[in-house]
Amino acid sequence: MKTDNKAINSMRNIKKDGNSNASDYNNSEDIKRHPCFSVEASKSYGRIHLPVAKSCNISCNYCHRDYDCPNESRPGVTSRLLTPEEAVARIYEVKSLYNEISVAAVAGPGDSLADPDNTLKTFELVRKEFPELIFCMSTNGLNLKENINDLKDADVKFITVTLNATDAAIASKIYRFVNYKGICYKGNEAAELLLEKQLEGIRTAVSKGLIVKINSVLIPGVNDKHIREMSESIKKMGVYLFNVMPMIPADKSFFQKIGVPAATRQDIANVTEGITGINIMKHCRQCRSDAAGLLGNDISSKLNNNKEKDHDNRKCCSGV
Repeated sequence: MKTDNKAINSMRNIKKDGNSNASDYNNSEDIKRHPCFSVEASKSYGRIHLPVAKSCNISCNYCHRDYDCPNESRPGVTSRLLTPEEAVARIYEVKSLYNEISVAAVAGPGDSLADPDNTLKTFELVRKEFPELIFCMSTNGLNLKENINDLKDADVKFITVTLNATDAAIASKIYRFVNYKGICYKGNEAAELLLEKQLEGIRTAVSKGLIVKINSVLIPGVNDKHIREMSESIKKMGVYLFNVMPMIPADKSFFQKIGVPAATRQDIANVTEGITGINIMKHCRQCRSDAAGLLGNDISSKLNNNKEKDHDNRKCCSGV
């Protein structure tokens, strides 16, 4: 791809979309029970992340998922992978410690839709045992559009897409490669493809009635001057919530190796100040893939067998 024609067309479509008012969703009973989408809900309702997604189909320059530290709290980290059946058992265990769990989510440690079968089976089994739970899922968006009908059938109500740029030139500085349908793309070609698929997936999810949150990792010197422009783009797509998170450069990641500094909460406040027309999330805890309980009181470390003996994350959680 010498030119970003498909991504440009996707951006043109954004401009044609109706600017859905985020307040249209504010009376949703589901939002009132989702701790990530509602500050009030986060005070009493808990969530559980079910780490069933093993593989990832992109490589981010701030990520390196080859080990786990129980004291480390960031996205993409889990003490062990679960099967869909184990995920059901995990919910029973969590609810025995904190019963006010309203949301079951799949948020890693890889991408939920890199291999969607485990994710969809998990939702199917959980629904049979816990019909009252709200389903939520996080993804990089590469395979979102092609799986949207299955997600709707699985009764997923909330989708979070990690979108770090709406400009392919900026995105090309953030991703090392994109693996799509067995072909590995790099450089500008990877960024253009990923952006095209992300924008298509977000628009499709909104059009199907899912409530969408965008997570953007603020990377100093890379996309920090681009956040406001992004907010305008996603607002026009009807995204409900915008969550700008400070980059935590993982040990051994490319950005960590070349000295890209971590962002701060003050950096987040500076770039989001004055953004209007879309809800801004300010209570994110950048949770682990196996987080459980209240946002402010994670209980995952208290769970039985949350750490397997001889479990080697380098072999099963490296993401490719």
